[in-house]
Amino acid sequence: MGTKAKEIINMDVEEVIGLLNKAFADEWLAFYQYWIGAKVVKGPLRGVAERELEEHAGEEFEHAEKLAERIITLGGEPILKPEEWYNVTNCGYAAPDDPTTRSVIQQNVEGEQCAIEIYNNLIDTVKGKDEVTYKLIVDILEDELEHEEDLQNILEDLEVMGK
Repeated sequence: MGTKAKEIINMDVEEVIGLLNKAFADEWLAFYQYWIGAKVVKGPLRGVAERELEEHAGEEFEHAEKLAERIITLGGEPILKPEEWYNVTNCGYAAPDDPTTRSVIQQNVEGEQCAIEIYNNLIDTVKGKDEVTYKLIVDILEDELEHEEDLQNILEDLEVMGK
């Protein structure tokens, strides 16, 4: 990390790296939750759900990449062992044990709601202290808000179909 880059961060860089690594773990687990959900989902609107889950999986992967890049730029190291993701995750992982469309989508809505809360808190933590990380987190939060809305729309469609 460059000298000026350190100077413009008005907080403990190790704290920022730790928070970003927790988010990094969340993004990898979210990627897998979306990806595997797309593979096993069954029931009404399966095709719509599958496409949405695959798209979101790709975006969660992109978030993990961006977080890793920021961690490295700050002089840190992204979590190297996937088994460590479970030790630091904020939001965890929900296996699609019930592969019905409603269940898989609801699990992912809950995951997005957790991510929204985490990123919103992270924004509050870094705002005015680390503007580069702030911008990154705002961009990711925008995606997570969109994901929640997309998934809730599928749940609404399922409700209408059930009537």
